[in-house]
Amino acid sequence: MEGVGKRYGAVWAVKDVSLSIRPGELYTVLGPSGCGKTTLLRLLAGLVVPDAGRIFVDDELIDPVPPCKRNVGMVFQHDALWPHMSVFENVAFGLRARGEPPDEVARKVKAALAQVGFDGVEGRRPPQLSGGQRQRVALARTLVVQPRLLLLSRLHRDLAITTIHVTHDHAEALALSTRIAVLSEGRVIQEGRPEEVYWRPRNRFVAEFVGAANLVPVRVVELREVGVVVETAGGARLPVAAGGHVWTVGVRGLLCLRPEALVVEESALARQGLPGTVVTQVFEGSRQLYEVDIGGVTLRVEMITSALHGRSFKPGDHVKVEVSPETSVLLPDEGPSAVNAR
Repeated sequence: MEGVGKRYGAVWAVKDVSLSIRPGELYTVLGPSGCGKTTLLRLLAGLVVPDAGRIFVDDELIDPVPPCKRNVGMVFQHDALWPHMSVFENVAFGLRARGEPPDEVARKVKAALAQVGFDGVEGRRPPQLSGGQRQRVALARTLVVQPRLLLLSRLHRDLAITTIHVTHDHAEALALSTRIAVLSEGRVIQEGRPEEVYWRPRNRFVAEFVGAANLVPVRVVELREVGVVVETAGGARLPVAAGGHVWTVGVRGLLCLRPEALVVEESALARQGLPGTVVTQVFEGSRQLYEVDIGGVTLRVEMITSALHGRSFKPGDHVKVEVSPETSVLLPDEGPSAVNAR
């Protein structure tokens, strides 16, 4: 996609989206409801026409190509089966629309149903099936036309079809995807591998949408070749990653700290970290959850329980929260500042 946009009246549902999806990828578009995910898929499938930009598949401009000739399969959130048709007729619909011979239609329908583990039910109708069975039939209807691009599938690894998946569930996106595009208000905010998006979010929206995040107000006090040094309101100084932004000394930002990357330690034993006071402590067996007040800001900490960390801290204990430069990143405070994105 090159600068693709779709407008409804004065509102751009998708605006200036440029994506390049590689063969065989499971590429996820992640974002909240109403951000433009479905419109993006409908543009690719040809169900709506873009008002700006161009779309290519295998170096072929497909904007003028009708949906039935794009060879792009789409599996909807709801199965969208025709209730008056049998399973066979639903799955065969696309093949018959292409004018394939009856014997080929029968062979391919049987193979597609076997591929989703649901053969032998060709004569049933959708009202006779469970919700999960209907989803399998809907997937078989997509697979039967052997699409070069599939717009949703958990069978991606077995089928090796280039797949685009849309979801608002960040855990699902992180677990399934080769790459993720985070969408907000019709625009791609960040794109990258799941690890990159999670550990190196570009801004506050991505940090909070893609997982739990502590956001600590800080000020840049030193520039280094790799990263910067920041200072908290309490006076603690920490080296952190620059987060893909150019910073100047004195600029304020938000230090993004993932709860599971933090360690609570006794003040006397910790060489450096954020001094604070334990507010709450919850023991869950395999992990301990803490809230630590570091001077007006409460940090959430998730620590794995082990032989080395078998002890626990109780509310009121004075501790230090150890922060690793590799798992922390500095973000713009999204107010007026002297931060320039690269």
